Amino acid sequence: MNMLKTPFNTPHDTAPFSSINQADFIPAFDVAIAETREEIDRLVANPESATFENTIAALAFSGMRLDRISNIFFNLHSAETNEDLDKIAQEVAPKLSKLSNDITLNFDLFERIKAIYEQKGSLDLNAEQLMLLEKNYKDFVRNGALLAEDKKQQLRDIDAELSVLKLKFGEHVLADTNAYQMHLLDPAELAGLPEGAVEAAQELAKEQGKEGWIITLDYPSYIPFMTYAENRARREELAIAAGKKAFQDNENNNESIVLRIVNLRHQRANLLGYPSHAHFVLEERMAKDPETVKAFLNDLLAKGKPAAEKEFAELSAFAKEIDGLEQLQKWDGAYYSEKLKQLKFNLDDEKLKPYFRLENVMQGAFDIANKLYGIHFKEVGTIDKYHPDVQTFEVRDNHGGLVAIFYADFFPRKGKRNGAWMTSFKPQYIKDGENERPHVSIVCNFTKPTATKPSLLTFNEVTTLFHEFGHALHGMLANTTYPTLSGTSVYWDFVELPSQVMENWCYEEEALALFAKHYQSGASLPMEYVEKIKESAAFLEGLATVRQLSFGLLDMAWHGQDPSSIQKVKDFELAAFADTTIYPDVADNAMSPSFSHIFNGGYSSGYYSYKWAEVLDADAFEYFKEEGIFNTEVAKKFKDNILSKGGTVHPMELYKAFRGKEPSVDPLLKRAGLIA
Repeated sequence: MNMLKTPFNTPHDTAPFSSINQADFIPAFDVAIAETREEIDRLVANPESATFENTIAALAFSGMRLDRISNIFFNLHSAETNEDLDKIAQEVAPKLSKLSNDITLNFDLFERIKAIYEQKGSLDLNAEQLMLLEKNYKDFVRNGALLAEDKKQQLRDIDAELSVLKLKFGEHVLADTNAYQMHLLDPAELAGLPEGAVEAAQELAKEQGKEGWIITLDYPSYIPFMTYAENRARREELAIAAGKKAFQDNENNNESIVLRIVNLRHQRANLLGYPSHAHFVLEERMAKDPETVKAFLNDLLAKGKPAAEKEFAELSAFAKEIDGLEQLQKWDGAYYSEKLKQLKFNLDDEKLKPYFRLENVMQGAFDIANKLYGIHFKEVGTIDKYHPDVQTFEVRDNHGGLVAIFYADFFPRKGKRNGAWMTSFKPQYIKDGENERPHVSIVCNFTKPTATKPSLLTFNEVTTLFHEFGHALHGMLANTTYPTLSGTSVYWDFVELPSQVMENWCYEEEALALFAKHYQSGASLPMEYVEKIKESAAFLEGLATVRQLSFGLLDMAWHGQDPSSIQKVKDFELAAFADTTIYPDVADNAMSPSFSHIFNGGYSSGYYSYKWAEVLDADAFEYFKEEGIFNTEVAKKFKDNILSKGGTVHPMELYKAFRGKEPSVDPLLKRAGLIA
């Protein structure tokens, strides 16, 4: 398939996965990069004076073919990679980094942007155009446009090296994840495991031509074992293996990469005139600066830690009472938490899972989106897929108009990284009078169907699916002119609001009634279970809060200061965790070498944004609860002011337009049971 023949001759211009030849990627990238350079050269060489249309709008729509190829390639690299794609990624990343630098460090291009920026007050620009102009100007300044030539070259070198290091970091984590297996031959070692988990482990062994059962570090295998397996020694083995990812004496060790990344980021920030990487990043966030973030995290820590310590004491006493355990360790947490939850609420995932068949949960998310936003999902077989597991849907409005193309990819496999995420293959934008609709995907790692059972989700997986679907709605309902401001192209500490607010419907009886039905009998989830889900929502929330805050504080520790004197990753991490430590440390484990969010993803100096967005989502959902969780007027305000607007307006202004006021932290603290 010639990757450069875009638009593709496919339904809705969707990616032609089945006819893509991997060998075509590098030539396609090379041609598209050259094409983008030509577009920029023409823009700069325009003899006419710089205007919004011939410079700012032209820049926003440049490189569209390259963006499509990049979206397809890097999404495959996350969800369906192999050694060839890994090599291509390492070759392509520096080329893309160089192109990005060549554009943002192009003095003549910046002069045109600057000329328009300096007369913005006298131009008749709408809010979106003004935002695009300001964003472009800031992007150029924040990426070195005002630097001297020798400093620009330093910046280029740093960015090229960072682009490769981040890729290597992710590849090492995936390699260590795939390299570990716990092969069990004694059925006694499976005691406590749910039937579905046992069956999945047996099928995995059969796939490899082995006897017995295989447990891996993939979440659908790892989480049930850590939650239910009675064999403490095996839990310890598995937990330590997970904690050692990219932190062991092999070719996948990421310690030197972590230190190199944080030092390069710090050097880059200093070059641009910022005290630290965090100062650089947070300038373009709702939080504004590291001091605000640290104060926010520490304020929540002050409220959450007493609850966490009390919960840990209760959990420890419970473990000692039932099993004589003297010291609760990290590999005991999930196991005894589940047992205590069953005792307190008579509620465990195995009772709930039969009511959460994957197909029903997905349909439930569709039905809720339909009730709130008037959109309809229809599975279609005409859209190409990159793997047989992927499902494809057309999304239409009440008048039959196309809203989006939606991909869902739910099961783990060797070439797919762990976790769950939303992404897109094509953004939404308006050009030449055409509203180009987005192609959005959610990728998860849920338990595969077995010979005797469909894919049944834990309640945590139900909320994960709704979370990613919330991101997807943000992408699908986008309605902006420029692709660079569309959908999820918003401040990082705002991007989690649509996803996290969506999780709230999972706890509401009216919403659960739509999809929580027993996969065999069709019976609805009993009311007593619904009540127990609500009651247990704040169970051990202090521990969960402190854990999340610890990740945010670790991120700020790495990026909020000069890291040049840091010698050992583990020692530094222990110091960063000092105020949030609840469980005893495990000497063989470290989090940073596999902390993909901040070293391979986009969350460096931004991990706090999950908690920040929780404040927003709790406050936003309070409004829905006041007016009715399916109230179409509130939903319309949320769609019109948040989901459709992308990054066209400052997020606090968008939030106030929706809510009528700034968010309060109280709904979050109440929901977490941290205040009455």
